[in-house]
Amino acid sequence: MTTDTPTKSPEAAPEPPSGAAPVDKRVPQGHKRLLTRRDRLTLGLMAGLPTILHVALVWVTALASILLAFTSWNGIGFDSIQWVGLDNFRELFTNNPQFWPAVEHNVIWFVVLICIPTPLGLFLAVQLDKKIRFSRVYQTAFFLPVVLSMAVIGFVWQLVYNPDTGLINSIIGANKPGHYIDWIGDPNLNLWAILIAASWRHTGYMMILYLAGLKGVDPSLREASALDGAGEWQTFKNVIFPVLRPTNTVVLVVTIIEALRAFDLVFVFNKGAEGTELLSILVTNNIIGESSRIGYGSAIAVVLLLISLVVIIPYLVSTFRKERRA
Repeated sequence: MTTDTPTKSPEAAPEPPSGAAPVDKRVPQGHKRLLTRRDRLTLGLMAGLPTILHVALVWVTALASILLAFTSWNGIGFDSIQWVGLDNFRELFTNNPQFWPAVEHNVIWFVVLICIPTPLGLFLAVQLDKKIRFSRVYQTAFFLPVVLSMAVIGFVWQLVYNPDTGLINSIIGANKPGHYIDWIGDPNLNLWAILIAASWRHTGYMMILYLAGLKGVDPSLREASALDGAGEWQTFKNVIFPVLRPTNTVVLVVTIIEALRAFDLVFVFNKGAEGTELLSILVTNNIIGESSRIGYGSAIAVVLLLISLVVIIPYLVSTFRKERRA
């Protein structure tokens, strides 16, 4: 015969006696404290205002430019906007003598940046990664042009290229009457002169990117290569450079974007005169020029956007795939 044992009812916790220490009523670990109204308001302002500004100043203006590319508008009053369809693009590809030279100059800009300052930046990064003396000083000196604005760099190099008192003409003796070399005014020289200034800045940019990539190289790979008897060049070619593949991808994308958005230096030097036409200069001249053609300038901007997306989208797709695999 079984007997049921009475269950004890839970009793309330006894009150602490008078004069005893108070019971610790802190929230146990694992419980998150709810945000107060003030916290939510602060977070909303910190996240909401930048988002609103970004959408208004970037996405809305970009979509508006795409729509305006199919219209004809002089910028005076919204009543003057006329829908023209693809006429702006037809004129751009067939009747604009500056468009294809501008495309060619953008391609030249990219080729020069990828062939000269990029390898030079890699060379400097490899040398500075050896922890030589005063490496921080050298890094600062080479990276300083990247910190300066493009307008300041343009003004500095204008002094270097000045026909009368410029550094280059003074060194080679081309600052005398009848022997001037007009580095900025000569259509056969001005693009290359500006590219030297752009390469001066781009070298420091590439150096920092490659330095960051070299910091991620496993030291054991270098040690294993040294034990196998490989020299410094063989170690770099067979061990270090393959590891820098992600950095090389970033460098390639950054260089293409730099070549497409090149504007500041050219505008400071000669405002895109003959020999230095670029797509960005054509956009500015048509939108802000004397005869404002906002629709036509927007069509050039759309072409520039499409060229940029051809480069950016594959890079983003490959990056997202790597993150999913990880």
